[in-house]
Amino acid sequence: MMIKNQMDFHLLVKGIPSCYDIDISWERSDGMARLSIPVGISDFEKIRKNGYYYVDKSGLIAELLEEKSTEVTLITRPRRFGKTLGMSMLANFFDIRKESTELFKGLEIAEQRDVCSEWMNQFPTLFVTFKDVDGLDFSSAYGMLSSTITELYKEHLYLMESSRISPYDKEIMQRIITEEATVTDIKKSLSLLIKLMQQHYQKNVILLIDEYDVPIAKASSHQYYPQMLEILKVMMSTALKDNPGLCFAVVTGCLQIAKESIFTGTNNFVSDTISDSNLNEYFGFTQKDVDKILSEADVEEFGDEMKKWYDGYHFGEVDVYCPWDVMNYIRDIQRNPKARPASYWKNTSDNEIIRSFIDYAGSNITKKMEALLSGGYIIQRIDENLTYDYLHSSEENLWSILYLTGYLTQARENEITDPLPDNMSALKIPNAEIREIFETTVVKWFSESVKTWNRKALFDAAWSGQSEILTQEMSKLLRKTISYHDYREDFYHAFLAGIFTGAGYVVESNKEHGEGRSDIVVYDSVNGQVAIFEAKYSRTLSAMEGDCEAALRQIDRRMYAKEYEDEYDHIYCYGVAFYKKRCLVKQKKEN
Repeated sequence: MMIKNQMDFHLLVKGIPSCYDIDISWERSDGMARLSIPVGISDFEKIRKNGYYYVDKSGLIAELLEEKSTEVTLITRPRRFGKTLGMSMLANFFDIRKESTELFKGLEIAEQRDVCSEWMNQFPTLFVTFKDVDGLDFSSAYGMLSSTITELYKEHLYLMESSRISPYDKEIMQRIITEEATVTDIKKSLSLLIKLMQQHYQKNVILLIDEYDVPIAKASSHQYYPQMLEILKVMMSTALKDNPGLCFAVVTGCLQIAKESIFTGTNNFVSDTISDSNLNEYFGFTQKDVDKILSEADVEEFGDEMKKWYDGYHFGEVDVYCPWDVMNYIRDIQRNPKARPASYWKNTSDNEIIRSFIDYAGSNITKKMEALLSGGYIIQRIDENLTYDYLHSSEENLWSILYLTGYLTQARENEITDPLPDNMSALKIPNAEIREIFETTVVKWFSESVKTWNRKALFDAAWSGQSEILTQEMSKLLRKTISYHDYREDFYHAFLAGIFTGAGYVVESNKEHGEGRSDIVVYDSVNGQVAIFEAKYSRTLSAMEGDCEAALRQIDRRMYAKEYEDEYDHIYCYGVAFYKKRCLVKQKKEN
């Protein structure tokens, strides 16, 4: 069914409470098909009931059920790769309280009738997410954890009426529901709820825990790691270890926290990470998925840009796109066919991870970072079994974090030119979006760090026309920076501006004023002087001299200095040529 306009859509939905089979899409005025893109919606039932576009990942159900001997499966993927939606799908499929036949109609799993008959809506299912458990201190974070558990118990209020549950257990339930629970109650809350559901339904329980590591990550960031770990360690172990009421459990997170830290003694524990090849096609979009979306949205011409910006992740043996980015970009180009790709990811993840790298000691990291930003790869040992309290204890751990959180990916075999030692991985930046995040972070770091560096000799040289000293001092600073992406002009422009920013001077750039302005103008109004910098990017070392002279001729030809003659006593004009981490400064003599 095709809805031709928004009015038809509203009229239709108003009259039909459950619209499982409705294709909520309409044609734009330009004839382009429009899909209803569920950006930011991770509720499987909501997506299917309301006709939002859905990329079928229901094959995950059968894959998990094939591993019948596995009691606990931990799935780790970077953020925004569909973990929560996948868990919501599992919950809707298994939950005995639901009737999900229509939700799964037309999906891959529906073709496996034996699986559906045995498992669909046949088991008590407990689904909890810890994504919102956060706080600046332990007290506030514990409050959020307690609130999450309280809401979970409220979803199962029917247990209070069950004749199969003892009065004693109902008292504990009551304490949790009324937010009067003890710390012990909270620690054992999951195992208790599993026991009560098993008693009520006389069937073992399927446990689904989403974003299990968020509370630990936040605790590590805000220095209450031991307290939060102590709570979650008991909660997880009592729920997962030798629990007679547990059918099986699926746990998702961003990092695989070491078993000894949180999953102590858990039996039949299997991890599926981005290095494995079992489940990767179910988290992220394959090329086939993206081609289908582009075709159905009638925007195939955006395929190359989509691939350049959001593809590039190599998980196990599967190449995938970030689904969050794909859906956002499809939504934007449906609204505006001229929309350019954007860094949708940067506002959803903690980019301080990159910053911690840059702040981490050593020229070794700088060299590796530059190799990555220039489109190359680095060879590193990856540890996928980390503890949050030791994440920043070594350079190796830092590279592991960048890999596991999606800022880096494994290079493909045909991209590797060097022999790869045993137990080592070749890592690279996956796509243009992540490269932009790196570059933006590097620029921000430089602008903040340069303020702490001693620039007195440089400033003195700039305000006295000593171009040789300027060359020396700028070169020193340049060698301290992390250069990136073919050392393009934008880098050097930001470098020049950053030197003078925050030092008591007013700095203006041509990007703020448009064509016909010099690259950088630095004002020292108190002393009645201004410095004009015109920068050139040299293709070779030998070209620097000529490029410097060309910059000075441009200042002359376009009369950059003339507008300052009436107001300033001294006008210093500099031509600057850059080549990699070298610079050359020449001065145009004052008239």
